[in-house]
Amino acid sequence: MFTGIVETVGTVSDLQKRKGNLLLTVESAISSALQVDQSVSHNGACLTIVQVGNNTHQVEAIEETLSKTNLNTLKLKDPVNLERALLLNNRLDGHLVQGHVDVVGRCEKRADKEGSRLFTFTFPEKFAPLIIEKGSIAVNGVSLTAFDVTKNGFTIAVIPYTLNHTMLGSLAVGEQVNLEFDLIGKYVLRSREVS
Repeated sequence: MFTGIVETVGTVSDLQKRKGNLLLTVESAISSALQVDQSVSHNGACLTIVQVGNNTHQVEAIEETLSKTNLNTLKLKDPVNLERALLLNNRLDGHLVQGHVDVVGRCEKRADKEGSRLFTFTFPEKFAPLIIEKGSIAVNGVSLTAFDVTKNGFTIAVIPYTLNHTMLGSLAVGEQVNLEFDLIGKYVLRSREVS
């Protein structure tokens, strides 16, 4: 379980295909502190640490993960948002994020405003019931608030601190992003469907 508050941005230092899987090596400020078997959010996707080196760590994304996330589009030197799992004795500064990506969205628009940057994203319409105006959404693992919600899109406003401390600062129009809709909303919707 995560909060959507990114700890650091890592850099892809190696990519290896292993049958249908992708072995991903990331260099970051937290890599040396990680341990094999820990769960770490990579652009919002929960992955298990399989190896730790000097300032690097490795994770292996299976075919299922690659088919549902933007991890299959990563290239050498790409930035990756990283967050270690939530400690239950800390504040929950973002929202509850599982690291289970629901769908890949697309950045359609990026506009600089005085003091912030707006991004507009689209996603498949079948996910529309999972997002509400002023509701929480994780974009590449970053906890954000959605507004101007439509049947297949939404906008977020990002403050300079978040732009400088996550990979959102370099996000371009046309890029894919991992989207995880609010966990509580998903349970509420599911309970209504089975009642």
